[in-house]
Amino acid sequence: MWPLYFLLSKIFNVEEAEAKLNGSVADNVNARECHLIGPSSSGRKCQDDVLCCSLFIEVPHISQLHSWDCGLACVLMALNTIGINNCSIQALAELCCTTSIWTVDLAYLLQKFSVQFSYFTVTIGANPNYSAETFYKEQLPTDLVRVDMLFQKAREEGINIQCRSINEKEISLLILSGKYIAIALVDQYKLSRSWMEDIILSGLNGSNSNYTGHYVVICGYDAGTDEFEIRDPASSRKSQRISSKCLEEARKSFGTDEDLLLISLEKSDKQNSS
Repeated sequence: MWPLYFLLSKIFNVEEAEAKLNGSVADNVNARECHLIGPSSSGRKCQDDVLCCSLFIEVPHISQLHSWDCGLACVLMALNTIGINNCSIQALAELCCTTSIWTVDLAYLLQKFSVQFSYFTVTIGANPNYSAETFYKEQLPTDLVRVDMLFQKAREEGINIQCRSINEKEISLLILSGKYIAIALVDQYKLSRSWMEDIILSGLNGSNSNYTGHYVVICGYDAGTDEFEIRDPASSRKSQRISSKCLEEARKSFGTDEDLLLISLEKSDKQNSS
């Protein structure tokens, strides 16, 4: 009976997830939009229709061009999903004017295209504690001032930044509403490992691997398997499934600040007018 309990818990607790978003773009999420009957969007037929609660947004897969532009590829995937198709990774790179891309840079890009979104993070500004991490060491001294300035100006630019963690349960509810996708900062090494690989490799090199920041798009969830569907710009696979446990570990790794951009699929008034 645990799958039924799991599903009902998700349905009845969606209001709690909405309240925690404190006026962000997720105010209108309704758990009744879950696909509770018939086959899931992925085409897989549940053995018991009542237990079937899954939804997968059609997001085009876009590959990154360089080692540093995964976030730009994710923004482009989000823009294309919303219906903004007159852009390219090269154009986004010109708007950023840097190859050291932070989540706040992606937030400013989304704002330029009048996309409705909320930005969740547990750290406001650039964390100086990351200076010992190989991934940050070379660029962090330069980025500290630039990134902190972007955070300071975010409010007047109309960028909604919420200093708090958003968990996988909340993300799944929002994805199941059919109104949102998300861009998440993850540790690429931890993302690439399956649960079985965790067991096999943990005694060998699991704790010694350096953090590698990477962005992916979260665009689907299957409650029956407790798996998220993602688009990984570094992968040749057009779509991938990853367990909730693995995604949580990758998202909450030291170095990510648990950064997540929750993107509304509804066009803003500015987009409609243009």
